[in-house]
Amino acid sequence: METDVFLELHVPDFERVIKIYSKLGFKVVWKSEDYLVIRKGKSVLNFYGGTKRVFNHPYFKKWSGKTKKGYAVEIIIPIDGIKQFYKKIKKFVKVVEPLKFKRWGRWDFRIEDPFGFYIRFTERYDWVNKLDKQQKMLIEKYKKC
Repeated sequence: METDVFLELHVPDFERVIKIYSKLGFKVVWKSEDYLVIRKGKSVLNFYGGTKRVFNHPYFKKWSGKTKKGYAVEIIIPIDGIKQFYKKIKKFVKVVEPLKFKRWGRWDFRIEDPFGFYIRFTERYDWVNKLDKQQKMLIEKYKKC
């Protein structure tokens, strides 16, 4: 794997996960009674639970099962061909921020999945190792604000 950080999202229904995320281009890697792994390119998401018993998790049971999942967390998924991808999926997802050209020089948009997770699809670029000249200029401008 090209990463050593993995997300595990706790959900009560794997079938809903598979239904919506397959429309987003994710494929099931493997599934068991209480665990699901899906993948789109290099993006891997893990899901725990799959039934209402997810609400009895020793840590998460402190909160109501109706608490919005993913509060204050943004999941970022890089996408090639983001404009075409957005046109394709905007009809069946809850778009919370439409496709926009951002101040750092790339396109992105944000959705909320059926469980309340906040997901940003962003135009693929290497913001760790390789920033192009335009991005560096925009970042410097942003730092001055």
